[in-house]
Amino acid sequence: MVSRSDKKHNKKKRKWVRWVVGIVLGLFLLIGGYVFYLWNEVGATIETMHNPLARDDDPDRQKQIQSIFSDNDSLNALLLGVDERSGDKGRSDTMILMSINPKTNEIIMLSIPRDTYVNIPGRGMDKINHAYAFGGVDLSVQTVEETFNLPVHVYARVNMEGFKQGIDALGGVTINNSMAFSSGGNTFPEGQISLNGDQALDYIRMRYEDPRGDMGRNERQRNVIAAAMNEAASFSSITKVGEILTILGDNVQTDLDMKKIQTLFTDYAGARRNITTMEINGSGETIGGVWYYIVPDEEFSRITSDITAHMEAK
Repeated sequence: MVSRSDKKHNKKKRKWVRWVVGIVLGLFLLIGGYVFYLWNEVGATIETMHNPLARDDDPDRQKQIQSIFSDNDSLNALLLGVDERSGDKGRSDTMILMSINPKTNEIIMLSIPRDTYVNIPGRGMDKINHAYAFGGVDLSVQTVEETFNLPVHVYARVNMEGFKQGIDALGGVTINNSMAFSSGGNTFPEGQISLNGDQALDYIRMRYEDPRGDMGRNERQRNVIAAAMNEAASFSSITKVGEILTILGDNVQTDLDMKKIQTLFTDYAGARRNITTMEINGSGETIGGVWYYIVPDEEFSRITSDITAHMEAK
């Protein structure tokens, strides 16, 4: 026979269990609701960022790109860092061709000097960064493809102001600086240094004090981008997610949709740990009173061969 005290004890126990279950369920609902909110926000941000090129309407191209992502094949991405001013379309301040091979988990990053003398389709010989001013991302992609005889499968265009904000949202980046210098009111000592957004922008823009000119500038750009990729991959601050999504939506355009971005993060992300950098060897020459970076045909051929071999490696 159960005593009155035992009944009272069991009643209190059931009440305690109900409280615990209620709290746990409440937490799950809150977490689930927040995850659902974040998922919707991510989707909305990517929809804002998504800006296909005119050629992406071609069914054959759509099938080719879909096959690359489905089979986890190598792909080439053109990264454009653009300075936009009021009333001015702007020019591509940064051009990097990134070739990603998920089979070997390796990336090649080729910085393209903005003064490189090339044929811009429909415009003739000019500096490669002028392609953006003449025809936006479409013409920039076409110019890079024809110059290097390599396919550009996807692109990302970043407003440099957004790049600065993104570095701040990640909490900064840490890089190894090979040469001490000052730029934009900031001093950058030799060795390992941490950079906030403003500092990172000044760091990658300096070139006149660098004995290597654009080559040194391009190397700094690659180092900061690689550091930012690593920070983003290990980023864990939930409270900053909303801020980062806002920065991305306001400052980034890409032809990548939600599914392709997910595939990059799941199947291609390991390649960020093995980044090889390439430089274009050429020389400066003044033509018609304008300074250009002249690259020999054999140098273009070397780059094409090296990146093709990288893409085909298993």
